[in-house]
Amino acid sequence: MREENREKPKRKVNTNKRAPLKVYIPTTVSVGNLATILKVRIGTDYILSPTVHRLTAVSERLQRRIVDLGVTESPSYDYVLTTDYATLLAEEFGRQPVIDDEAAFDLFPPTPHSDPASLPLRPPIVTIMGHVDHGKTTLLDTLRSSSVAKGEAGGITQHIGAFSVPVQTASSESSSLKSITFLDTPGHAAFSAMRARGAGVTDIIVLVVAADDGIMPQTREVIELYKKFQDTVGLVVAINKVDKPAADVETVEKALMAEGIQLESYGGDIPAVYVSGLTGQGLPDLVETLAALAEMQDLRAEQTGFAFGEILESKVQRGLGFVATALISKGSLKTGSHIVSGSHYAKVRRMTDSTGKVVSIATPGMAVTVSGWKTLPKAGDNVIEGAEADVKQALANRIRKNDIEASLADVDAINETRRVERELRAAEAQAKHKRSSPQSKAQVVEESGPKELRIIIKADVSGSAEAVEGALQGIGNKIATSKVISTGVGEVSESDVTLAQTADAMIIAFSVSVPRSIQHLASRNGVQISSSDIIYKLMDDVRNRVRALLPPIIETTVTGEANVLQLFDIQMKDKSMKKVAGCRVANGLIEKSKHARVVRKGETVYEGSLDTLKQLKKDVTEVRKGIECGLSFEGFSDLQDGDLIQTFERIEKPGLL
Repeated sequence: MREENREKPKRKVNTNKRAPLKVYIPTTVSVGNLATILKVRIGTDYILSPTVHRLTAVSERLQRRIVDLGVTESPSYDYVLTTDYATLLAEEFGRQPVIDDEAAFDLFPPTPHSDPASLPLRPPIVTIMGHVDHGKTTLLDTLRSSSVAKGEAGGITQHIGAFSVPVQTASSESSSLKSITFLDTPGHAAFSAMRARGAGVTDIIVLVVAADDGIMPQTREVIELYKKFQDTVGLVVAINKVDKPAADVETVEKALMAEGIQLESYGGDIPAVYVSGLTGQGLPDLVETLAALAEMQDLRAEQTGFAFGEILESKVQRGLGFVATALISKGSLKTGSHIVSGSHYAKVRRMTDSTGKVVSIATPGMAVTVSGWKTLPKAGDNVIEGAEADVKQALANRIRKNDIEASLADVDAINETRRVERELRAAEAQAKHKRSSPQSKAQVVEESGPKELRIIIKADVSGSAEAVEGALQGIGNKIATSKVISTGVGEVSESDVTLAQTADAMIIAFSVSVPRSIQHLASRNGVQISSSDIIYKLMDDVRNRVRALLPPIIETTVTGEANVLQLFDIQMKDKSMKKVAGCRVANGLIEKSKHARVVRKGETVYEGSLDTLKQLKKDVTEVRKGIECGLSFEGFSDLQDGDLIQTFERIEKPGLL
């Protein structure tokens, strides 16, 4: 270790008024592990994680501070820091460091191997991405000769699927490449977080673009993801649906070039393959291209020792309880192993591969479904194996840390809730003393906040719950909006109905069943449940429910017009005299049952209802265009020659978002 790293640095006074979060740091810690402890991010989107043959750089801010302090000019992931420097860096990131080896004990991602070239090859991780309905799942379906695409709701992939496809290539040099692991990510806009996770663990992105549709919003999103990872991730463009009559490959290629994708056919270095997921056309070329690109990347990983990987998906499975799909990137995961992911623990009870076959060992590049979890892990978190005692100690420390963070968040939430409640009570009290006018209503809305459609989400897997929450949160405007108050995985339960009743919320069930007993319970308690396998339908339903919270739009339609020709008095049955207007109907139909108004010189001088409507001294209910009639208003007698009488109807329509 360099001598200057032993010198005690000068401390800066922390001027942050709010108490910083306490973090436990061991007496010696590497740069990479400190970044994990501090939750330092790479760029703006991804937690530092050497998943890992790639992400070995630390965040720019942490790296810059280490250099500024004179620790080292090139802070690598495994560079060891002294206690003083680790403490100072923690304070720089707004933390309150506590040096405690026992409390700080944790399992961290393994450091990069010192000689990667000596490691055995591993299968490449290939992520299929693209716009919704551009044929990604059908493409994979044909590759692995199964029927997953037909089972997807509305033909739309709802969460990440991981599949292993055997590979046969003509190249003898790449004969060791036995398989490719494919990840299928959703194309719908709501699932952007899941696409980002897919990009974060992949070696090669296959960008699927429909030859008859071209560049679409999620196509551009994938292109931006690729550009973020292009130094370490390969790209292959699959122009799909080339068998369709409307296919226009040249237009699609030019559009891709305009987006900065330099295709080989135009002198660039990104290959494009023309395929049809429906007929299988071009798929051997696609596999050959992927194998060649993987060979160039020289993908290798340690296949012995403790396993390390990432949770792709998690859910509750009948008969197995909590299960999670894990992508192994280092080491070997075996049945009986002890693993931790976030603050969730498992002793691996059972593992199945992408075909559903039970396996006893999972090596790098494999995606396996793991059962044995005590609680449900979160998609996107690392999964790390260790000795049983180490795993349990790390788990206890993580849970304690989460409890500290949660207690601080609870204090903030309680204070915010109390503040909102005070404002609501004040607004309600003030509203009672105001007239029910558009102005006062708007003022009440401004003071008390928008009306809320509260939502409880239950989904099949954690990634879907996350995506549905993102899609349904905040639908509306300043007057009415949706608010997700709870998310969970698994079928709708009695506790969900109880929470919905208490919070005056509705339940969204995405790709999960709602038992008949729960349906009856919800009905008895006035709890609405909206269930669907297609996110579009749920979004439309929530949008309609929020719209129903808005003040209705009143549309006025004139149904008839009559011109006042002369005024005369008539004697009523009680001998009293009443002023009646002699009129001729100019447009439409004058009906006694409709609303009526008097318009004089373009301005409405009276609005009410007709008291009498006569034709040739006979009481009638309506008079048509061109016919003369006599009419009068109840409570208004100031009619004048030349006035315009209009009958109209008011129609209430839902408010607009």
